[in-house]
This record gives sequence, C-alpha cells and structure tokens, in this order.
Amino acid sequence: MKALNMNAARVNTKPLLTGLGLKIAVIDSGVNVAHPHIITAPHRFSLDQGSFVEDGPACDDPVGHGTAVMAAIQDKAPGADYFALKLFGPDLRASSVQLLRAIEWSVEQRMDIVNLSLGTPNLEYRAAFDALVAEAVRRSVVLVAPRHAGGRPVLPGIVEGVIGVDLDWSLPRDRYRIDRNCLWASGYPRPLPGMPQERNLRGISFAVANATGFVARACERLEARRNDLVRQALEEGF
Repeated sequence: MKALNMNAARVNTKPLLTGLGLKIAVIDSGVNVAHPHIITAPHRFSLDQGSFVEDGPACDDPVGHGTAVMAAIQDKAPGADYFALKLFGPDLRASSVQLLRAIEWSVEQRMDIVNLSLGTPNLEYRAAFDALVAEAVRRSVVLVAPRHAGGRPVLPGIVEGVIGVDLDWSLPRDRYRIDRNCLWASGYPRPLPGMPQERNLRGISFAVANATGFVARACERLEARRNDLVRQALEEGF
C-alpha cells in the first residue's frame, strides 16, 4: 500500500460511482424525509428499525442534524439504500450503551457501511467497542467514525478496524486526505440556499458524513469490503 503525501488532497476521481447496492446505516438524530436534500426513491429508504432513544418517536428528526448528515452522504452516494437510526434527541446526547446497541443492530443487520456522527470519550467501554468492531470486521461491515471530538480521542473511531475521521477545514467537500491512521474531510454539510456557510451546521459530524460518501464510492466496486482494501481504494482515488 503506497504512502501519500499528507499535504496532497485526493479528489473524487470517479463521479459516476454512487454507492449503488450498498446498505448504509446513519446513526444520528433521525431524518426529515420531506427535506429537499433527502433522496427517498427509487432506492430503499428504511425507518423500520425505529429509535434507540428511550420513549422517543420512531425516526423523525427534531433538530435537523441527522437530516443534514444523511444529505451530505447522499450527495456523494445517491445510489445506496439508507437506514436511519435515531440515537439522540434535541440535546444531541446519547449514552455509550445506546451507541453500542445501535452499532450492534447495524452489524447484526449486515449493513455495508455505518456512519457514526459521534463517539464517546469514556474509555471504560474500550473492551466492549473492541469486541463489537472485531465482529463488524468479521462480517465486512465498515464503520466510519470520528477519531476526535472536542480535542479528545473518542470510541469507536480510535479502534483499529474503524475508518477513523478527523476534519480539515481547508478541504473542499469533494476532496479528502488519507494516511494509514486517518481520513480527513471537510467539516461542512451541503450548502443551504440563502444561508452563509458559517451560520450552517458544521464540524466533525460532517467530516464523517463527507468521508462516508467517499467510502461508499470506494466500496461500490470492491468484492471484499475489508478495511485494508477500502483504504487502498481511497489511497488510489478509486
């Protein structure tokens, strides 16, 4: 696997790849299916798995965060099938146990890619995340998650076997950087008409979402979705 110049950004070299045939779980605050940036057809769009929020409604999005995250992924991979998993409500908070449950569901359901907008700095759960990531790798489920949040390392993004993501504000949304440890992407979502970029939602969640879109394109032509092969495809510009 060749090393990349860390100052060189990779561009999306295969714009015709759309993530066709992939199942992508988006673990976030749900989704607003009526939003104009959300694609619900002709590919499968599922809300049947319900909510991982206690006493929460199915998968409606009370804050717009999950909607913006999914839109950022769909912008790059509109051909995939999407599964919205609601993990948190208006406070954008969830427990480590809830996060583990949502990932476990995704692995059991054989999702191809799991987008995690969040992680936990609670390293007491390291063993549980290590075991779950190992099972995901065994089943060829690709997890994409932040390596850091608020300047702190977070699980499961720091676990070997996860595509760990950090944000790079200098990158445009159609480019990324990668080395053996990390994938860097823009922290901006899809732009909204009439809203200045600095006032829109932004941050590590959207770096992960943009990265997931690139991962989906890289995975589309891979027969075996092992992490080393996904990384190699990303390094080569797939």
